[in-house]
Amino acid sequence: MLAFLKQRGLRTVGIARSLIIYWRPGRQSGLKALYRPFVPPGSLAFDIGAHLGDRSAAFHALGARVVALEPQPLLAHWCRRMVGRHITLLPLAAGAAPGYAELAVSPANLTVSTLADQWREQIGQHNPGFAHLNWAASERVAVTTLDALISEYGEPAFIKIDVEGFEADVLAGLSRAVAALSVEFVAGALDVSHASVERLSILGDYRYNCVAGEQRHFQWAQWKSAAEIHAWLKNGADGLASGDIYACRVDHALLKHSSISSV
Repeated sequence: MLAFLKQRGLRTVGIARSLIIYWRPGRQSGLKALYRPFVPPGSLAFDIGAHLGDRSAAFHALGARVVALEPQPLLAHWCRRMVGRHITLLPLAAGAAPGYAELAVSPANLTVSTLADQWREQIGQHNPGFAHLNWAASERVAVTTLDALISEYGEPAFIKIDVEGFEADVLAGLSRAVAALSVEFVAGALDVSHASVERLSILGDYRYNCVAGEQRHFQWAQWKSAAEIHAWLKNGADGLASGDIYACRVDHALLKHSSISSV
């Protein structure tokens, strides 16, 4: 009972911390500016790893239909409170194949709960920011695929994927080159980012950009090729602790108004 109460207290603290970070005043305006080129009114967006729904809220505010996945009941509860009435919120994870899996949960930091066992076992050794984390709980969750979501809801204009080291596995469940998407990267686990870019290169011809941490603007004026992104990752991703890699299919409207690398 004491262990249960301790975990419950840690989860409450974790939720409070996330509300401060992801729902602080002014953040939504920056997110809408970032996503506007990817999510036109009337389009469809997927939010894979919705957490407390800040990205889903931005997609909805831009006029998109939103399908969000959040397998953790407590996070799903808060996501529903913040934005759930406006979106389709599913209590699912995404992966390479449908089924069930054990989600490792860090009670004090629910945002780093993960299906990626190897990532969880190694990230603390390679990234000091994760050394203190303890995945002390687990939850059995249902898993779907991006292909299954597309079959049911339609092809999205944008997919946001933030699943703590499981990004490449999520992309393994996608068999078509969607218009645009983002995948999280984390220092100490850049092999996951390499695998994600490799998977996207199989699906189609993409160009790439980066957003550092929780910033809401791109790092580069010039969108880069897959080869350049692999080189950037190999060189340590400019020493960034984390962020998101954005991929635009080469025929995306955004690239018509941006500089594109020819490498």
